[in-house]
Amino acid sequence: MAEIINSDEVFREKLENLSDFEFNTKVAGVFDDMVSRSVPFYDEIQRMTSELAGNYAQSGTNVYDLGCSTGTTMLLMDKTVREGIKFVGIDDSEEMIIKCREKLENFILNRDIELLVADLTKKVPVENASVVVMVLVLQFIRPINRLEIMKKIYNGMVKNGVFILIEKILTEEKSFNREYIGHYYDFKRRNNYSELEISQKREALENVLIPYKTSENINMLQEAGFSEVEVFFRWYNFTGIIAKKL
Repeated sequence: MAEIINSDEVFREKLENLSDFEFNTKVAGVFDDMVSRSVPFYDEIQRMTSELAGNYAQSGTNVYDLGCSTGTTMLLMDKTVREGIKFVGIDDSEEMIIKCREKLENFILNRDIELLVADLTKKVPVENASVVVMVLVLQFIRPINRLEIMKKIYNGMVKNGVFILIEKILTEEKSFNREYIGHYYDFKRRNNYSELEISQKREALENVLIPYKTSENINMLQEAGFSEVEVFFRWYNFTGIIAKKL
């Protein structure tokens, strides 16, 4: 069954009372279009994530997608990870989990996938994990909670397991930040977002999406216990990091 992808028009009209961005029913319904038009090389990032997951997933362990949204990452990993390895998708948005379940039902999968609604700031239900991925998720978690979550993820992983982190970032040198953001907004314009849509979403995200520098993310992962940390993707203010537990 072909999946119908609805067009993102969340910020198309002028909103008089602009509230903070949230992953509600309206966003969940257009999320796949929104993220593909808002994240540079999104398809390639997903492909790389699934390839790396296939490299490191171990028989008899679990693979976790934390902040799984509509399940795109798990669908791709299902093709690269050998059968017999359990997938668990977790999101704190019930609307996203509902959309994810509906989406997965359109595909023939190589395994059962468990879906959970959970707030990672309260509980990190990761255990016996050889692969844990967070694709554009940590940036939405309050900074004060991030290190503790990383430590709990690390503690729930097996030896030689990997954590894959995709994030929007700040530049190391402030002088480059404005230029990179300018190029990012050009990218959104090329994907048919209007000036109004760009400005309204920027304002809605202002107190919700709080990016770190790449160095801050790496230091945090090392402090959590990960021994080997490597950047595997970079486009202006987006990055992909893989961290291994030895």
